[in-house]
Amino acid sequence: MLKGIHLTLLIGPAVPLPAPQIVVESLTAVQVNSDKERSGFQLTFSVGKNSPLLTTMLPAGYFDPIITRVIIVVTLGGMPNVLMDGIITRQELAPSNEPGQSTLTVTGEDLSVLMDIVEMPFMRYPAQPVSVRILAILTKYLVFGIVPIVLPEIPPEISIPIKEIPTQTGTDLAYIRSLSYQTGYIFYVEPGPAPGVSIAYFGPDIRLPVPQPALNVNMDAHTNVESLSLSLDGLAKKIMVYMIYDPATEKIPIPIPVPNLSILRPPLGARLTPPAKVEFPGYGSNRSPLKAANEILGMTFRAADAISGSGTLDVLRYGRVLRSRQLVGVRGVGMAYDGMYYVNSVTHNIKRGEYKQNFSLSRDGLISLTPRVLP
Repeated sequence: MLKGIHLTLLIGPAVPLPAPQIVVESLTAVQVNSDKERSGFQLTFSVGKNSPLLTTMLPAGYFDPIITRVIIVVTLGGMPNVLMDGIITRQELAPSNEPGQSTLTVTGEDLSVLMDIVEMPFMRYPAQPVSVRILAILTKYLVFGIVPIVLPEIPPEISIPIKEIPTQTGTDLAYIRSLSYQTGYIFYVEPGPAPGVSIAYFGPDIRLPVPQPALNVNMDAHTNVESLSLSLDGLAKKIMVYMIYDPATEKIPIPIPVPNLSILRPPLGARLTPPAKVEFPGYGSNRSPLKAANEILGMTFRAADAISGSGTLDVLRYGRVLRSRQLVGVRGVGMAYDGMYYVNSVTHNIKRGEYKQNFSLSRDGLISLTPRVLP
């Protein structure tokens, strides 16, 4: 690895153990992708005809899908960063006639893949709000080191059993995803902060005010980004018109415009992009007032960002590991696009002598809200 960067790889069923020396020496590339909902990884090994990976470890099930857990930790400047805690889902062997060109590639996903394996036929949750149902589901995965953080929906809705009993028919992950869409919340499994521990978060997309070190462009010696491009999509934002019937007669439709602005996710720019579309969702009129309120709030939580960006950086030059689902500053691109952004996704590309990251950003509004970008 690069000077100042140390890669730790743990592999194994149940409790992953440090990978044997032969595995580490055969490792040629590591790729980890982390986005707002699901993360994945890919390990590439160089193998010869008589490599122990092919003659012993692969036949013995060392890289078997579903049962093999992988933890990837990068230590930068003495600070460990857990990039991935996941499960192998696929393995590929690419033999070559050229000596030393054969490769073994294992691909996997974060621990949320364990929630997407077994379907739960008609699992019922009588008189339980969404947050209680989510907690009941996630409790089963504490054995894998997954700690749930579940925030109650706003406002909480409890179904009366004689009228309706919430029922789960698919996998745990599919059911959680459907509930997150209904409430406008997000759900993801984040590895760390310690190896073997992950956090399962279900709640609103709250952007913490503590930013990561700024991405600098066109600033001579202070430049720490290899490439960065930003764009504004004038068609990204829209107004949803939610239709309900008046509670007195239940016959007169009442349109409720839902602005494209999240009350829990304030814009990061001073001059907002106006909505260009108006849509009428095909539901709402048959909802109860509480259910309608939940869906309207969910629409505001899912407000779209008009500005997006993407780029590449070298981790050593940047000085730390850029993390997704957090804020980061951008400076050096001009008054219109300087300021704070939300990191939607990050892809870690690690090879011998190289550690780079591809990233994607988003925000709503031009011109920074702060006089200068910190830190």
